[in-house]
Amino acid sequence: MTTDGSSNPDVVLVGGGIMSATLAALFGIVAPDWTVEVFESGTEVAGESSGPWNNAGTGHSALCELNYTPARPDGTVDPAKAVGINEQFQVSRQFWSHLVRSGLTDSPKTFITSVPHVSFVTGAEGHRYMRNRYEALAPQPLFAGLEFTDDPAVLADWLPLMMTDRSAGEPVAATRSLAGTDVNFGALTRLLLEDAVGRGVQLHLQHRVRRVRQERDGRWATTVTDLTTGKKRTVHSRFLFVGAGGGALPLLQGAGIPEIRGFGGFPVSGQFLRTRNPELVARHQAKVYGQAKVGAPPMSVPHLDLRLIDGEQALLFGPYAGFSPKFLKSGSMWDLPRSVRGGNLGSMLGAGIANIPLTRYLIGQVLQSTSARFRALEEFVPTAEQDDWELITAGQRVQVIKQDPTTGRGVLQFGTELIVGAEGTVAGLLGASPGASTATSAMLTLLERCFPDRIDAWRPLLQEAIPSYGRELSAEPELLAQVRADTTKTLELQG
Repeated sequence: MTTDGSSNPDVVLVGGGIMSATLAALFGIVAPDWTVEVFESGTEVAGESSGPWNNAGTGHSALCELNYTPARPDGTVDPAKAVGINEQFQVSRQFWSHLVRSGLTDSPKTFITSVPHVSFVTGAEGHRYMRNRYEALAPQPLFAGLEFTDDPAVLADWLPLMMTDRSAGEPVAATRSLAGTDVNFGALTRLLLEDAVGRGVQLHLQHRVRRVRQERDGRWATTVTDLTTGKKRTVHSRFLFVGAGGGALPLLQGAGIPEIRGFGGFPVSGQFLRTRNPELVARHQAKVYGQAKVGAPPMSVPHLDLRLIDGEQALLFGPYAGFSPKFLKSGSMWDLPRSVRGGNLGSMLGAGIANIPLTRYLIGQVLQSTSARFRALEEFVPTAEQDDWELITAGQRVQVIKQDPTTGRGVLQFGTELIVGAEGTVAGLLGASPGASTATSAMLTLLERCFPDRIDAWRPLLQEAIPSYGRELSAEPELLAQVRADTTKTLELQG
């Protein structure tokens, strides 16, 4: 970490998570002569949602997440969102491969590892949906190799921990992709920022951004407090990115840009059951996503994930939703009430009225007993024993509330939203999943929107790092094959 810095850097990045780290890496490619400063309020980078125990590390590529493949009224499945998310994850893989080749790390296994991705359902309706989902995805080039089975014997081979002592008369069905991964976004963030510091980027830990405002000359004044000394200073930058997770909303509101008007945030905390029992872990070498219960929100999709973190293997099951008014795990209980402004009051009230079922769901989750929580695990693992599992609190998520332009009502979104203001001199990212997995695509979009006069000159550099930049892999089989082979080899993944 460096504590000195310029009072007039070209770029200020707020937050030491995967988004700021990715943007710093991109600037290192397209504008290596720019001065960049990063401010993080925690004692280390990746301490919030990018931390490995604060997310499931799935490497979201829509291979197993059923909420990305909604059923149409006639029962067929729409693959469009899944294809789009997979495209974005391939962009991340290409960028990470380029950085590894450039010396980011000697061992990409420190942040990415091959893990099968499985979708699992029970019951007759679940079986029909899974068959239709498979038929919608299997012809897609990005989903080549996807397997389907409803044979309990095959599933016992794929998922021995989940199939042991399961009712023999219960219909089951699953798809499996061996192209799935587990990603330690904490380790990746540290690698990216260590590499950035090596290039001259100034990283300041325990520095809290108090205020951002635009000056008359168009530059952004960022007022920061050193939490170790209490000393304040203000830096003036040509460009400002607020990538502070849940902390982004209040800073963007304080910036006074009109583009943030109407936006609000709804914080949701998450909990998981975790086991480090080596016998259980050895019998579940996969990430398995099920279906959300009827009436439950997308964030509630149950999943049992193999995690590989700093050489340790463990299993996570959840999520169990909770509520806290904090926008960050280290935030304030006043975060939510302070975020309500005249410009977003209507959106917040409208979203609240429209999402009464979500409120009921969260209340039920908060009041859930230990035994009720464990019964949800038993639906996945019939032989589960409470003594093997511990409850941990994951990251805090702030779901985006925005104003519907057609109705004027507030709408709760389960995704990410890039806010760009002041003629592209300031940007911020709001929202959650698929978040980290698609960070590269999100930051490429930022470059395009904030630097339209430079993007043509930067394009060859970006295409060298990301061969599919500006193209669709799903429409170019030869390019897709080349990209897959290259990233699989470079990242040391399973072919």
